[in-house]
Amino acid sequence: MYNKNVYKYDEMKRKEHMAVRETVGWYFWTHQLLEVSGSDVAAFLDKIYANPIGNLKAGRERYTTMLNEQGEIIDDVVVFRWEENKFWISTLFLNKLVKWFDAQKGTMDVKYEDITPRYDMYAVQGPKSRDMLNMITDTPVDEMRFFSFEERKIDGIPALINRAGFSGEKFGYEIYIAPEYDGMLESKLKTAATAFGGQEVTDFQIMAWTLPTEKGFYYMRDLMHTNPLEVGLDVGIGWNKDFIGKEALLKIKKEGPKHIMVGFTMEEADVRVNGKDLGGPGTPVIKDGEEVGRVSKCNYSYVLDKPIGYIYAETGKVAKGDTVTINGAQAVICDTVFV
Repeated sequence: MYNKNVYKYDEMKRKEHMAVRETVGWYFWTHQLLEVSGSDVAAFLDKIYANPIGNLKAGRERYTTMLNEQGEIIDDVVVFRWEENKFWISTLFLNKLVKWFDAQKGTMDVKYEDITPRYDMYAVQGPKSRDMLNMITDTPVDEMRFFSFEERKIDGIPALINRAGFSGEKFGYEIYIAPEYDGMLESKLKTAATAFGGQEVTDFQIMAWTLPTEKGFYYMRDLMHTNPLEVGLDVGIGWNKDFIGKEALLKIKKEGPKHIMVGFTMEEADVRVNGKDLGGPGTPVIKDGEEVGRVSKCNYSYVLDKPIGYIYAETGKVAKGDTVTINGAQAVICDTVFV
């Protein structure tokens, strides 16, 4: 939903958002972590996830979806490979994940443990994030590739540096550190951010909503009851391996998805638009007097200075550049990546 004074007119939100886009912003953003191991772990994760996991090299990671038998997305995660038979899984729904693992592992040699209490995670995102990390780590992070992770030390304390993030910036990192060292790390981050003209991001809506939406990133609430073909997450699926939901997904691929996620922008800032993320079906989207879909998410882009969002539309009903009506206001269909 977008309401007057929630985004457009909030200068604190704008300042924190633009710090990430223009210089650097840092914030506390801990996900849940499940450590998975055992002699069958790679084969098990290849069964669970649509994208290939067994071919990951140690020190690399992969974003992937987890599907049910109907091909619907029931979680999206990042899988880290530490060594041949040890992985981490970063999720926001660990309890649901563990129950799914329990139901699927059978006699496979797979063990898993919730290691979330051992780590806190801080995001450092933006054009100056690499320079900022180099200011506080014992050795530079210049050679790190996207979706890779390496161990470093900060003030003599072990830390895991992961080149990734949920802001969509070319340079962005995550720092995993034992919770007892949070105070030390926050002090380092504050000093370093100031040196590069950046700042701490304190508003959850910025780190979780406005930044990711501008880059076309999804939450599970956006993905609920969709399949990868509808939302553009079919790139890299391991069609040559078996995974849960593959048969249903192949059928959808052959017939074509019935819905597709598209983006939209609006010039009118103060119109009320409900997305699926707030519960319910979302505000209807009208074209030529006909309902063609529902708003899945509506947010605000500080870079474009206008409302943006996603529409879960019937396939073939809208195309890029079309004008539609949402709660009486005009919107233009576009890609889901806005900036």
